[in-house]
Amino acid sequence: MASLLHLLLLSLSLLVLASASPSPPADEGSYIGVNIGTDLSDMPHPTQVVALLKAQEIRHIRLYDADPGLLIALANTGIKVIISIPNDQLLGIGQSNSTAANWVKRNVIAHYPATTITAVSVGSEVLTSLSNAAPVLVSAIKNVHAALLSSNLDKLIKVSTPLSTSLILDPFPPSQAFFNRSLNSVIVPLLSFLQSTNSYLMVNVYPYIDYMQSNGVIPLDYALFKPIPPNKEAVDANTLVRYSNAFDAMVDATYFAMAFLNFTNIPVLVTESGWPSKGETNEPDATLDNANTYNSNLIRHVLNKTGTPKRPGIAVSTYIYELYNEDTKAGLSEKNWGLFNANGEPVYVLRLTNSGSVLANDTTNQTYCTAREGADTKMLQAALDWACGPGKIDCSPIKQGETCYEPDNVVAHANYAFDTYYHQTGNNPDACNFNGVASITTTDPSHGTCVFAGSRGNGRNGTSVNITAPSANSTTSSGIRSDLYYSRGIWSILTVMILNVANIL
Repeated sequence: MASLLHLLLLSLSLLVLASASPSPPADEGSYIGVNIGTDLSDMPHPTQVVALLKAQEIRHIRLYDADPGLLIALANTGIKVIISIPNDQLLGIGQSNSTAANWVKRNVIAHYPATTITAVSVGSEVLTSLSNAAPVLVSAIKNVHAALLSSNLDKLIKVSTPLSTSLILDPFPPSQAFFNRSLNSVIVPLLSFLQSTNSYLMVNVYPYIDYMQSNGVIPLDYALFKPIPPNKEAVDANTLVRYSNAFDAMVDATYFAMAFLNFTNIPVLVTESGWPSKGETNEPDATLDNANTYNSNLIRHVLNKTGTPKRPGIAVSTYIYELYNEDTKAGLSEKNWGLFNANGEPVYVLRLTNSGSVLANDTTNQTYCTAREGADTKMLQAALDWACGPGKIDCSPIKQGETCYEPDNVVAHANYAFDTYYHQTGNNPDACNFNGVASITTTDPSHGTCVFAGSRGNGRNGTSVNITAPSANSTTSSGIRSDLYYSRGIWSILTVMILNVANIL
């Protein structure tokens, strides 16, 4: 009996260990991800970023660093993350195994597996933007991989580096493409590493840039994935393969460039692709409509799993550049590649009917967050004060004399505050609770000149309501966080806590 019990306990312990050990991620086919840049004057708090990702069902993201606040907020969400080593840290990591090991310990091991880190991007476009780091690029990649290997994470987390397609010379026809030979001393060992570790080549693919630089040779419809007649398709004279869009041609040029160096089994991961919604006077095709057309067509194209003409049916997963407009970047077009503004409102509504749920940011079926009918007024007041204080929303429109002051009662003011907070967090259902005194509705609570966040009359088609998401390092609200509201809010919250304790007793 004792031995039987021992065997049972041993079997149970093995099961527990097996369940606790992470397994390599399954191949899920092609997917759409999104890049998250942080060059915003008012960067949303990590919890707001995650709320937006959840609301838009974005399951894959790429960061340009390894921000600990965002990695913590992403824990236990199932969202898959590529983290990055910024270019300015590349030299140290490439020259020192211990520096690489410390980076991995601090930015990977500290968060994994609660946060699903799938890859480390070592720098970005290093060979074209930081040529002095080129000699240590492969060393940096190998040092990071060695640190992952020592923690038994090398099969779970891939290591690569994004390349610019400008490194590919003679890209059309794709069958003639080859990498800049002056960089072969870096590219060949890079590809050898990727092949030996079953990793992928990361490539940034921008038909917009190629279109702009082509002086009219590349047709706009070809760059935008728009349907074109067969006689307008580009034909590779060597393979007789026909190309109906620039994206596929650029991806296939990457495959051929690798094949030119005798690497034929390395998959391609497109780490950036997109289209700006605004541009300078010399960028007439950087428009809302073209950005919407390109990204909508790109999402459909990737998710339909057709692959490319060279590799039909082979997944080419792609990360859209980018989640937010980055208003602190230089140049009008550089500021306007985002799908969303900092407050979580879409820059444009993607045309994704019957294309799945990812990034289905259609606001035609809008929801709102308002006070629950019959809610206790003291509880409402406490929740209102929290929203206008610690919740960091702009409550100035409900100040006396402003557009949403009337009717002057706690229900009306709470409606405004609750709905603003709800939309500020990306319509996250969990944000519409407020201790049980709020609920989601499809009835637009706007009235008169008081237009609520997310109203179909709001934004481009009506009066704009100032919804400023708090930044990650913000200590004050962009709106009224007056001493009256804040101090009253503290006492109201204490009152609610006392009432809750009394109810329990």
